[in-house]
This record gives sequence, C-alpha cells and structure tokens, in this order.
Amino acid sequence: MAAAGPSVFLLMVNGQVESAQFPEYDDLYCKYCFVYGQDWAPTAGLEEGISQITSKSQDVRQALVWNFPIDVTFKSTNPYGWPQIVLSVYGPDVFGNDVVRGYGAVHLPFSPGRHKRTIPMFVPESTSKLQKFTSWFMGRRPEYTDPKVVAQGEGREGENAEAERLKAAQLMLPFSSQ
Repeated sequence: MAAAGPSVFLLMVNGQVESAQFPEYDDLYCKYCFVYGQDWAPTAGLEEGISQITSKSQDVRQALVWNFPIDVTFKSTNPYGWPQIVLSVYGPDVFGNDVVRGYGAVHLPFSPGRHKRTIPMFVPESTSKLQKFTSWFMGRRPEYTDPKVVAQGEGREGENAEAERLKAAQLMLPFSSQ
C-alpha cells in the first residue's frame, strides 16, 4: 500500500495594480515582488515585474493608472509564511534621476474572490540634516537594496520613514487545493 504524501494547496493570484495617487509627482512606474515562507513555492507565473511609466490623469483625481497585470500560482503544505506582495514606486527627481517614491506591502487575501486592497506607502528618510542635504545634493535618496525587506520586521529597527499617499491594488484570487 502506497503511503500518502503530504497534501498541498494552491494559491492562484490573478489581478492587477490599478492606480496610485501621488499628487506631487508624475511619470512614475511600479515594481512588484512577492515574499513568502520556506514552505511556499511558486509553480507558475512571474514572481516579479515592472510596469510602464504612466502620467497623471487630466481629471480632478490626477490618478496614475497602470492596470499592471499580476498572475502567479503558489503551492504550500501549510499557511505559515503566507505570501505578501511588495510594491515599489519610482520616478524622476528634479535632476532626472530615478528615485523611490514609495514602498508598501500587504498580505495576499486569505479567502477566494475579488478583493481590492489599498496599500499604504512610505519612503525611507535620512536620519540627520547633513545626510538629508547630502542625499539631495548628490541626487541619491535613501532606498533599500532589496525591497523585500519592506515585508519583514527584522532589520528595520530605528528606521525613519515619511508616510505617503495610499495606493490601490486589485487582486482576484481563485483558490484551490489538491
């Protein structure tokens, strides 16, 4: 008699990063990646992506619309380390250098169906006035070398951050198990 292996379940994510509101910025693009526990494994789709550059709409909202598609499937044997999506938004500064305009992360919804998430974004800040001036003068604002740190608690102690506007990501999550 064959021994039954551990059962797995699948988490299929199908959705899009719809839009953002950064009233003071224009010509922004978005990157996404996923952070997940050791029992999770991607089985289909892209784990990370980068959108096109978009300009603010001409209406009152001045929304930056990406409609950036996301399609990925994960499998796991337990829910520990449930996946999070990490968003990073970049755009030009006054010198034309690409700088980070916001980081944010949110857990993928736990139930199947249509979900709309608004993700709070933040920007790391220099800790002293001298560092702030130097980073502005050199055109290099503080940013993470690995944006996945946004979804983790460790290593972020003593960090200064400036809160930014809220962005919306819409995710459609079919859910199945094997």
